[in-house]
Amino acid sequence: MEIYIDGTFYKKEEAKISVFDHGLLYGDGIFEGIRAYNGKVFFLMEHLDRLYDSAKAIMLQIPLNIEEMKEIVLETCRRSKIENGYIRLVVTRGIGDLGMNPDKCPKATIFCIAATIQLYPEKYYREGLKVNTGATQRISPAALSPSIKSLNYLNNIMAKIEGNLAGAQETIMLNAEGYVAECTGDNIFVVKKGQIFTPTVYAGALAGITRKAIMTLCEEIGKPVVETQLTRYDLFVADEIFLTGTGAELVPVREVDGRIIGSQTPGPVTLQLLEKFRQLTQTNGVPIFV
Repeated sequence: MEIYIDGTFYKKEEAKISVFDHGLLYGDGIFEGIRAYNGKVFFLMEHLDRLYDSAKAIMLQIPLNIEEMKEIVLETCRRSKIENGYIRLVVTRGIGDLGMNPDKCPKATIFCIAATIQLYPEKYYREGLKVNTGATQRISPAALSPSIKSLNYLNNIMAKIEGNLAGAQETIMLNAEGYVAECTGDNIFVVKKGQIFTPTVYAGALAGITRKAIMTLCEEIGKPVVETQLTRYDLFVADEIFLTGTGAELVPVREVDGRIIGSQTPGPVTLQLLEKFRQLTQTNGVPIFV
């Protein structure tokens, strides 16, 4: 494995970031989690577009253009011999002093890692996840837009800890009004009487790349997704629930806060979308080896 850091590739053991980097000191930075399938980087340009949008939103100047960043991702995969795996692309504010002033960071730090990943064992795609609702609220969009894929994930981690303590594989996060926002690392979809619903991004949900891909697939099967406000009640009485994310892909939910969802097995809509999504991952993407 070789890791890219600011123009140089390093072996895993030699890859280091300064302790004065504001990404470490203050979580001041952005990232993208990207997947590679079958020798192609899945939705690479969509991920890069979001990375640069996040950078603009926090006034972080990336010293490379998008085509240069694309080549960094591909070359990192080549050097790490990744055909199927997970890529973490990170841009921090860079090295500064111990104060939080971003003006003291003259240049952003960029690093890229390509490795293997299995977020959930295969059995969960057959049986579904046990999910709980966390007491930790999703940060208000007025405080930090969920559209910014920032390095500050402590809000999500606190909710994830609650899920671990409850023996759940994922945790649902509500916003201050009590509406469903998203899970700690995944978007959430509900199927009820043949209709598919998902929380609006204004409720605090990230506009996920996989979320968007699934919404397109829903259109293709004649079940357009309704973006709306959802409560825990809507989850409890759902016929099917599934989660989506770069790491999770599309994974069914069998139980929410002790309530069995549907027949406690993945439903027909979920299974149809999972099959179509897996087909998509084998055909879409930017080739790594050319």
